[in-house]
Amino acid sequence: MSECCSPKSSPAPAEVQPAGPMKAGCPRCGQAGRPVGLRTLKHHVRPEHLRTVEAGQFHFCRTAGCDVVYFNESGIVLTRADVRERIGLKETADPVPLCYCFGFTEKMVLDEIRATGRCTIPQRIAAEVKAGHCACEIRNPQGSCCLGEVTTVVRRLLQQVAGSSPVPDA
Repeated sequence: MSECCSPKSSPAPAEVQPAGPMKAGCPRCGQAGRPVGLRTLKHHVRPEHLRTVEAGQFHFCRTAGCDVVYFNESGIVLTRADVRERIGLKETADPVPLCYCFGFTEKMVLDEIRATGRCTIPQRIAAEVKAGHCACEIRNPQGSCCLGEVTTVVRRLLQQVAGSSPVPDA
């Protein structure tokens, strides 16, 4: 099971350490970012930036409107153009990734809500986590479990759909 998703996890090795407390401000937007492990960085950056990510501790910028994905305290920034895949928090057009381990997107959440009036994706992810099938600390660009973000998106979309049109009973 992924260390970052385990309710009773032991400390992970330093290179895959789950995201810690917010630190360091993004050079572009000023918001604090979470530290990201080197294995996570190496998995997500384009090949030409593999040496760059070895230049000190990098942080993930969670600000939706900011083009920066990773930054360090020395002022090095890696933007959306410098990573291999779409960063869900920074996307507005489909597909907006939510879960990098199991491929769930925001559209999948919305489709399920429209079809059934509810969403089972968080429970499905939790079952996969329990079965030991996740690798969030590497696959998720934030280097941490996606369940909190997925749950937030599900709540937002449930409210959005409830406020805009009738939904079939489950």
